Amino acid sequence: MKRRDYLRAAGVAGALGLAGCTGDGGTTESTTATTTGSTTTGTTGTASASRTLTVATYPSYVDGSDSPGAWLKERFEAAHDGVTVEWSTPTSGSSNINEYIQRAKQGAAIDADVYVGLNTDELVRVDQELDTQLFATVRDDLTHADDVKEGLNVDPKGRALPYDTGYVTPVVDATTLEVVPETFDDLLQSRYRGDLLAENAQSSDTGKAFLLHTIHEQGSDGYLDYWRGLLDNDVRVLDSWDAAYNAYTKGEAPMVVSYSTAKVYAANQGEDLEKYQVVFLNDEGYANPESMAVFSGSEHRELATAFVDFLLSEEAQDTVPQLNYQSPATTTGSLSGNFAKYNEEPANPVTFTYDELAGNVTEWVEEWARLVAQH
Repeated sequence: MKRRDYLRAAGVAGALGLAGCTGDGGTTESTTATTTGSTTTGTTGTASASRTLTVATYPSYVDGSDSPGAWLKERFEAAHDGVTVEWSTPTSGSSNINEYIQRAKQGAAIDADVYVGLNTDELVRVDQELDTQLFATVRDDLTHADDVKEGLNVDPKGRALPYDTGYVTPVVDATTLEVVPETFDDLLQSRYRGDLLAENAQSSDTGKAFLLHTIHEQGSDGYLDYWRGLLDNDVRVLDSWDAAYNAYTKGEAPMVVSYSTAKVYAANQGEDLEKYQVVFLNDEGYANPESMAVFSGSEHRELATAFVDFLLSEEAQDTVPQLNYQSPATTTGSLSGNFAKYNEEPANPVTFTYDELAGNVTEWVEEWARLVAQH
């Protein structure tokens, strides 16, 4: 379950009833779609359209009339006569990209033109597991590629382009904690024993991002010692973001690893904002960009590239990230309403690039998992 699935289903106050949901990348059927085989396909659009652009993504991206997918479909179809945007949401496990990796390995049809919702470590996995190129190089064909924030350009081959980013960092109930932590070292203090809820880096995008942030701070030689300290201080590691957030809203602990947009959603729901205070440890937050890419076998390459370019346009960057409760990926994107008032971004965003993750991320996560299992 992606974070947006959980928020749409529960709301902040209603989150208590969803303790059974597991895995940030799990799947739920979209209420605006019908399921056929292993994919969920949108029912809107005209069957007689001269061209159909199939875009693969995760369910909550297209779930409901207020989703990013609904807005994108309407605007892109309006700008391209005779084109229908059809959404496909694979349901083959904890990560949607796995389905396309398996299809490519088996020589099966990809049956999609664009992929939306790609994490950098997933792109690394694509390249590690496949001998052929799953995604096409499109950066030089884009009008708005140079508008992407410099620190978010994660793919050196110009295939994947970020369309929004979340900043992963602790969120604190300041009505419970008298003193809010300011640094990573603060989390090791006995005063915060049992206060932090984190997510499993093997099954949660949020958990992996927080792990990577600790590696960025402590180095590959020191992060396990740091995590030993966290575990000794009774950090709780839950399977998914929604499980951890659910425990947080129930008051089981006053800190949870989450996103810097927490206060925006709390404001939209009329919640006490002091219960959702964003804390940037060491004045940093881990940028976890979501990217998009064109499948190399697309029969509509030009149209697919136009879709990617539109997602980077000022119009789309003003709208799509806010519908997805994320921050814009470009310098041209602007915020409005509660986003303009309550969205927070770190003074020093950090992230690992594709080259830094390649050859390392799998080992880092596996070492971390062994430590947690043995503790």
